[in-house]
Amino acid sequence: MYLEFHGAAGEVTGSCHRLHVGDQDIVLDCGLFQGRRAEANRKNRELPAWAVRAQALVLSHAHLDHSGSIPTLVKRGFRGDIFCTPATRDLCSVMLRDAALLQDQDARYINRHNQRDGLPERVEPLYDLEDAGRAVGQMLGVPLHRPIAIAPGVGLQFHDAGHVLGSALVSLDLEEHGRRVRLLFTGDLGRTELPLLGPPEVVSDVDVLLMESTYGDRQHPPSDELDADLGEMVRTTIQRGGRVYIPTFALERAQEVLFALARLHGKGQIPGVPIYVDSPLAIAITEIYKLHPEGLAPEVRQRLFERDDAFSPPGLHYVSQVGASRQLQAQAHPCIIIAGSGMCEGGRILHHFATGLAAEKNSVIIVGFMAKDTLGRRLLEGRKRVKVFGVERDVRATVHYIAGLSAHADQADLVRFAAQTAQAGRLRQTMLVHGEPPAQRALAEKLQDRGLRVALAAPGKRLEL
Repeated sequence: MYLEFHGAAGEVTGSCHRLHVGDQDIVLDCGLFQGRRAEANRKNRELPAWAVRAQALVLSHAHLDHSGSIPTLVKRGFRGDIFCTPATRDLCSVMLRDAALLQDQDARYINRHNQRDGLPERVEPLYDLEDAGRAVGQMLGVPLHRPIAIAPGVGLQFHDAGHVLGSALVSLDLEEHGRRVRLLFTGDLGRTELPLLGPPEVVSDVDVLLMESTYGDRQHPPSDELDADLGEMVRTTIQRGGRVYIPTFALERAQEVLFALARLHGKGQIPGVPIYVDSPLAIAITEIYKLHPEGLAPEVRQRLFERDDAFSPPGLHYVSQVGASRQLQAQAHPCIIIAGSGMCEGGRILHHFATGLAAEKNSVIIVGFMAKDTLGRRLLEGRKRVKVFGVERDVRATVHYIAGLSAHADQADLVRFAAQTAQAGRLRQTMLVHGEPPAQRALAEKLQDRGLRVALAAPGKRLEL
């Protein structure tokens, strides 16, 4: 038995790990890599042959850096079952189709401009709607805490990870030649402070912990500081007649932002301006949240039962149609615009940036982790010129960063989770994935100070179980 690491090893995107038991392979996540366009395109097209032949795939949650390459895997010939929670399956049914549509739209846009400029290069999408549909058709929704055998010698049970709706800790009971091992894969861990979801559960009798480390070198500010900072940024921008652009992931971050804006409006801390959700995907996902109250915190669940919509601040407008989005881009009235994608690598936020980044009165509020070489990271780095749709554009808008809305556990949360896992059983090895090297090293030191045995994943590295 062994683990082998192929994605999100020494980096944050493209989660993909190989679990080998007996003579079979299980894929743990199969996510899109995000970063430099050429590198991302190459990595997302070069899926390993073992993954195509694997017995099954276990998906921790629906974020595209964990699920977004599943249609490519299916397109290549993977025919195994894909195990996930029911909410994750529902979310993937809209997210993977949306990813296919965006790839097609972006390819058409780039090819049109390449043809206009006399460039011979053509861009092809990774997969289409049919591939995405087949991928969802192979998904089996397994509720939390329900044990199920997914292959000979491999038992699966999901526990709440508290990261996004449907996110799961993947507990795998493995047996080979009489040897038994319990492996716990965290996927992405949630936080204890954010009020939308419950905290991660503690799983007992874990031998090997495969844990994310995205924020392994930093702490999130308290939630009251988050409200104060967000409110101040919005007020200042609106007072000077500007627009607030909030690029978000359609899953979880958009709902957290709406939840925070509703909270601030209720306290009278932001002005009553229009709030636009310019993302058909975020709109669809918000409705899925309402269909799965079992995945929400008790207070939010109770509000939904009482028909009090926690995701609808005053002045909220949903923008679904492309024409309405273009009309919004052409206008200039003060407002708040929430649009995807989260790392500013695609989606409607780019169209808003094309017209809005150059205006000093506007603001961009970054509310989550930005991977290396993404447009979101370049904005955070303070670049004064960035490429949007391949065209260099001036950045005169003010760029803010708020870490407190991240759905990822911070260093204290991660250390606490690992320590609780050790206390609940027989933990003998912790392997860190889904983190950049500085974050992994900082977290490893903290865990080693607690007496835990820790190693860092690297591409192609193998951990014998």
